[in-house]
Amino acid sequence: MSVFDIFKKQVKAAVNKPKLVFPEGNDARVLDAAFKLQAEGLVNVILLGNEQEICDQAASDHLNLTNIKIVDPETYPDFDEMCERFVEIRKGKNTLSDAKKMLKSVTYFGTMYVKMGLADGMVSGATHSTADTVRPALQIVKTAPNMKRVSGVMIMERGDERYIFADCAMNIDPDSETLAEIGYQAAKVAKMVEIDPKVAFLSFSTKGSANGPMVDKVKTAVAEFQKAHANIPADGELQFDAAFVESVGHRKAPDSKVAGEANVFVFPELQSGNIGYKIAQRLGNFTAVGPVLEGLAAPINDLSRGASAEDIYFMGILTAAQSLQKDE
Repeated sequence: MSVFDIFKKQVKAAVNKPKLVFPEGNDARVLDAAFKLQAEGLVNVILLGNEQEICDQAASDHLNLTNIKIVDPETYPDFDEMCERFVEIRKGKNTLSDAKKMLKSVTYFGTMYVKMGLADGMVSGATHSTADTVRPALQIVKTAPNMKRVSGVMIMERGDERYIFADCAMNIDPDSETLAEIGYQAAKVAKMVEIDPKVAFLSFSTKGSANGPMVDKVKTAVAEFQKAHANIPADGELQFDAAFVESVGHRKAPDSKVAGEANVFVFPELQSGNIGYKIAQRLGNFTAVGPVLEGLAAPINDLSRGASAEDIYFMGILTAAQSLQKDE
């Protein structure tokens, strides 16, 4: 069963279908994906934008938007109330005048829609930059309880093999506290795809084979993670071969419950995480699913501006599945 088969199974089983908002409602790819998600009964779709433009685009693509909700920020009847709520959330960082301008942006409007409980999650980025999606999320939805950072988690899949890599998208040079959070966020994604997480905090050192500040950072992160999440097996510092290859793990870290058996890999900084997943993707023929944004108080995910309708459909299913997850 593939990752998306797992997510689809979870979403189909939900009694109350997740409500997802798509800010780029007049984009043909978004409309195609939204129609498919709604028609299959997976989510309740909310499109943002000018209703006439959206309907015209749908008609030209022969899509029936029956049962799909369309909300236009320009004519939204509760816009003033939303602006007042935004000012409260921003705690003096933005005025009411600022709010009225900012919430005309569909990404800000969509994020507020999630914050106000009118949607369970958002998928954005078909025509907007990553910053246009992530900035409003951090300002409005903010991080989940006990989380201070958001990370980009990759699900790596090849046939029946499935692994989690993090952080591959967000934190350039995380400190030990952030690394520990990334490890927990990655373990959550592992559970979403039915992996029993064994978390390896990676380094160029295994159990003191090398020394230095970079190694110390990883050691501290492991200690913080183990203290906060004693129920999740985790170890480090481990080189990748010690974490992944059973014979190497047993030789280099014989007392470890994770070495040689890890399935969740926490990279010490963004550079190695990003390079690592792309090597696995291009040389190892793994499919890279993500990045899944984890650490937010509500699921908001970013698309590539080159995303296809199928990519958006898959990200919708993934985001819906995230919205069903419960924290520890």
